[in-house]
Amino acid sequence: MPEEKIGIVGVPPLAVIRDLNARGCGIVDLDEPQVHSAIDLSAQYLPRVYCAILRTVVLNAMHLSLDGIYIDVGPGKCDCALHVATILENMLKVPVTRTHNLDDRAFGTPLCRTRMPLFDKFMAITRRVQSAAPATDLAPCPPTAGFWGVPPRDFSILSLFPDTTHIYGWTRCMENKTPADLTLEMHVNPEVPTVFFAQSFCAKTALAHHLARLHPRALFVDCDVTAGGSARAKIEAFLELAGVVSPER
Repeated sequence: MPEEKIGIVGVPPLAVIRDLNARGCGIVDLDEPQVHSAIDLSAQYLPRVYCAILRTVVLNAMHLSLDGIYIDVGPGKCDCALHVATILENMLKVPVTRTHNLDDRAFGTPLCRTRMPLFDKFMAITRRVQSAAPATDLAPCPPTAGFWGVPPRDFSILSLFPDTTHIYGWTRCMENKTPADLTLEMHVNPEVPTVFFAQSFCAKTALAHHLARLHPRALFVDCDVTAGGSARAKIEAFLELAGVVSPER
């Protein structure tokens, strides 16, 4: 029997991931670009004022052959995902299962705090969503910079940060497998120069802006589909002025 291919949106509950792992399903993260097609093709189903992540979900669903989708629509994702679930149900002929991830068992955040290229950290964290296995223990490093926010659609922006960057915000909640943990999401280190990243039109933009305003060493950055030259220049200038050593290019 062919392997089931299941799409996930957000961070479904651990029980769902454990079941998919036990069934040997192939898991596809629909939040990430999976197809080489223009994101504007999703406009027939979803307005352009939605964030690039949810537009990417719809674009992937338009082109991938899936056997089902699990989409988190609870406080661990956003209200917009609830409406996207309805759109997916009308678009597709496969089951679309809504979940509310309220898991509170902490799995730890070793990846967020270890020394590693930031791109590799984000790749490892997003891949861990697909597994119910415990995290590998990694030694923490002293932080020289911080990245707060959700995984950006455009991972190229991560190359601007040093390997000693600590990750905060919802991405830290992802690694901890507690996406609805607002206390953890709001945790920051005021001693560390931190970029508060927001995906344009995301509801978390308000929290990013609020925390950046309160943080003594902060830069708020708002990006849509890709990180343009202006955003990249702002980040580079901010890190340079903060005395952060940039990675070798």
